[in-house]
Amino acid sequence: MSTSISTVTTPARRKRGSRTPQGVAPKAQRESPFARVSAMIVMGVFTLYFLVPIWWLLVAATKDRSQFNTTNPLWFADFSLFTNIGNLIAYRDGVYLKWMLNSALYAGLGAAIGTIIAGMCGYALAKYNFPGRELIFNVVLGGVLVPATALALPLFLIFSQISLTNTFWSVFLPSLVSPFGVYLARIYASASVPDELIEAARLDGAGEVRTFFTVSVRMMVPALITVFLFQFVAIWNNFFLPLIMLRDETLFSVTLGLYAWNSQVNQIPVLRDYVLIGALLSIIPLIIIFLLLQRFWQNGLSAGSVK
Repeated sequence: MSTSISTVTTPARRKRGSRTPQGVAPKAQRESPFARVSAMIVMGVFTLYFLVPIWWLLVAATKDRSQFNTTNPLWFADFSLFTNIGNLIAYRDGVYLKWMLNSALYAGLGAAIGTIIAGMCGYALAKYNFPGRELIFNVVLGGVLVPATALALPLFLIFSQISLTNTFWSVFLPSLVSPFGVYLARIYASASVPDELIEAARLDGAGEVRTFFTVSVRMMVPALITVFLFQFVAIWNNFFLPLIMLRDETLFSVTLGLYAWNSQVNQIPVLRDYVLIGALLSIIPLIIIFLLLQRFWQNGLSAGSVK
């Protein structure tokens, strides 16, 4: 019994002057209150920078025309929002609703088809080996760096040669191309779609197209949703391309239509109210799309954390 007790090792004594026991990590340095307050101030300033214009637009859209310049610009007066919306819809036989429908077609169809094309291209660049693959990817990266406004005039010259200017297709077809979507799809497909899973699908007799739509797409959903949202917002807010391509008012997007009204405010003062109300209504579809699709991002982040 004495032998067993003597063989038990005693813990090492703590050195003199040491403040923490052996094997215990020192406490992390406390965050400076000044740094925390500075970060909160910066975030608060940027939050106000983004929210104050939206708040002003909401308040202005609820006012009567006579109250616009005579009341507090950041607070409500007589609530006339629904009356203003009714007047906007009734103006010129509902041309504003036509513009909203045009924007929905341009952005909805363009973003959906553009997302499919970008997903297939990115998947092919990630999972197939063929000559010139890296060259094509470098060209795509170069396309990401080119601003869309720089391509508007060349596109107009091309479409004018085939008599497609001032048509639906002159705005819709360029919206199908998304170099950033191809880049993002390739990066995500390389990281999230295992080669073994593709080989298993091929051994089961699935073709390449079926493998992509039934297997790979399910694993690329977060990236494809991101591409769709970027495309939808970019097409919805696109102004310069419709301005160059379109002359027929019935084909205008909502951004171009509001610009046309705003340029006539001096001749027709009532258009100022319609521009404000129309601008407020034009951001509602963007908010709805984001709220409906954000859960796919959350699911994708949760899946990535589990992996």
